[in-house]
Amino acid sequence: MVSDGYYYALALAGAAVLVGWLASPLWALPACLLAAFFLWFFRDPERAIPDAAGAVVSPGDGKVTDVSSIQINGVARTRISIFLSVFDVHVNRSPMAGVIREVRYQKGEFLNAMNPASAEHNEQNVVTVEGDGQRIVFKQIAGLLARRIVFTKKVGDLIQRGERVGLIKFGSRVDVLLDASANLQIKVGDRVKGGSSVLAYLGRAPEPLTAVGAESAREGVR
Repeated sequence: MVSDGYYYALALAGAAVLVGWLASPLWALPACLLAAFFLWFFRDPERAIPDAAGAVVSPGDGKVTDVSSIQINGVARTRISIFLSVFDVHVNRSPMAGVIREVRYQKGEFLNAMNPASAEHNEQNVVTVEGDGQRIVFKQIAGLLARRIVFTKKVGDLIQRGERVGLIKFGSRVDVLLDASANLQIKVGDRVKGGSSVLAYLGRAPEPLTAVGAESAREGVR
């Protein structure tokens, strides 16, 4: 549970007690329901983090809404966009292990996070991580309802793949920008979980165990 959930829930519980005392218990029900919602919304479940070499995991829970090729300063990159509804876990995790090279906060608009223009125009936090000779960028993007982006790390910090790095309050979006040669493992419409779903592999993707076993068998016959 993220601590914010307790703050919201306690405030609403106090309001419910006050309303119930001044009016009637029935009028306190909406505040109680809201308190329960905030406790649920700020949940922070444990996740099994993949340990395969080169794996890039999802920075958040949600639905993949876009996988496209874009140009950044003349360099081709692959962008993966993930939409987080109010029903998704909003804790964000690092897509890869490495050192944080840059953190840039950009003020902007609060367009619907499903709108492609939100990737450039909305308020967002842009983080660059470098590790094992690879560099990726991921964005925490505010949405129509999201009004606060939290990032708990700083430039120079060493982070692990799947490590918690912050959250976006309420509906929002996360983008991951990868080298164009990345081996993608997802497609538009897929549901992903922060820290555990592999979005892509940087470099050569791990071979399936069946293929590895077959190769070992062939080597044994030689």
